[in-house]
Formats: sequence, C-alpha cells, structure tokens
Amino acid sequence: MLHAITRIPAQSLTQACLLTHLSRTPIDFAAALRQHDGYCATLQRWNVTVHRLDALADFPDSVFVEDAAVVLDEVVVFARSGAAARLGEPAALAPALQGWHRPRASIVAPGTLDGGDVLLVGRRLLIGLSTRTNLAGAEQLRCIAHEFGYQVEFVPIGATLHLKTACTALRDDLLLVNPAWITRQDLPGFDFVEIHPDEPFAANVLRLPDAILCDADSPRTTDIVRRAVAGHCAVDVVQNSEFSKAEGSLTCLSVVFRDTAV
Repeated sequence: MLHAITRIPAQSLTQACLLTHLSRTPIDFAAALRQHDGYCATLQRWNVTVHRLDALADFPDSVFVEDAAVVLDEVVVFARSGAAARLGEPAALAPALQGWHRPRASIVAPGTLDGGDVLLVGRRLLIGLSTRTNLAGAEQLRCIAHEFGYQVEFVPIGATLHLKTACTALRDDLLLVNPAWITRQDLPGFDFVEIHPDEPFAANVLRLPDAILCDADSPRTTDIVRRAVAGHCAVDVVQNSEFSKAEGSLTCLSVVFRDTAV
C-alpha cells in the first residue's frame, strides 16, 4: 500500500517563501489551497492513502514537505536543509513518520541535504549536489543507504534548485530531463527523454505505480511523456501554478512511501 504525507500550505507562503532562481510574483492563496486539494485528490484517485498535516505558519516553505525527509523501505532519514529558514521542518514532520516500521536517522552538521535532491530509481539512489545539498550531507546519506544495499551516485546539477527540478524517472531505466541542467554524462546507464524546451520546469513529474502525474502548465511535455510511457502506465495532470511561483513542483508537495508492514 502506498502512502503520501502532505502539508496544507500556510498563508505565509505568499509573502515569505524562499526564492533562489525566480523573481517574486503574487501567489493567489485561495487558488493554492484549491490546487493542494486537487493534488491530494489526484493521489487518492491513484490509490495512494494521503495523510494531510496542518499548516505551519512559521515555515512558509513547509508545504514542500518532500525536502524534510527521505523515506526508503528500510529507513527514514531526516534532512537538514542548506536553507537556514527551513531547519525546523524535519522536527515538525517527525511525528507523522512514527510507527512506519523503519529505523530513523538524521543528516547532521556540517552536512546539508534536501529531499528534493534525492531521486530513487529502482535500487539506485541519485543525490544531487546543489545549493541545498552539500557533499558532506550526500556522504552521510550514502553511508546510511549503503547499509541497505542501495547503489548511491552523486550528480552535479546546473543552475536550478534541486536534482528533481532537472530530472525525474518515468521508469527504472528511463529519465525525463531538462538537458540544460543535467547531461547524459552525469547519469550513465539511463535512457533519456527530454522535456519540451519551452517548458523548463516540466522535468519534475511524480511517478506512481499506475500513473505519471504531470504539471498542467506543461502540456507539450505531457504529450512527450504520454508517448514515452504508452502501454506502461497512465498519465494524469495536476494544477500547480501557484506553487510553481514558489519554486515548487509536483514531487515537492508530498513524501510518498510504501507501508512495508503490509
């Protein structure tokens, strides 16, 4: 059984969200709430059990709950963001990750790591080296994951926030990528599908067992994804425009994991 933890957006997102590569533009908070409702409903439609947490007014970016933890089948690893304003988010998430039959570990100083820089593809764990994730944090996660048999690889990324902004997986052997931010040389052993060049943030899709969720504002890339996965799984679209203004994409809004006790 698949589960997803999400967090209701806080009103503070509209004024105080962190921006690294985008200029600040107005966020329609009512629309953001509707889009978050729609996101959760879409997960449920694809047989994911959603656990929705209350908003955290003191953490404007906490709706992007993915960054606070990496959940593997064998272990929960609480992250330590390279953005100081987000350092309290893992502790706020911790109660929701109790009781899931996994030991717990944490990234500690001087290491930094955001969950958005960690892409699990089969038994390969790709860790992006970014402004939010440093080598010390990546090395800590590598040591933890190696104990459970994962193949861990570090991936340099270009001028974008996270690894998952530059690429996500369509299958275990196939990645959707923005070639401006990541290259084939950085990811040996995978086949690539490239996004439409006019939709630079479209490489972030959410892969579920039966569907790939794409951003509704990236229709040309969505068509590319449909062709790439035809016969393997469905493609669904989610409205995400307000979270995009805060540099948030589809994977950012949830921590998805299996109930390994079932």
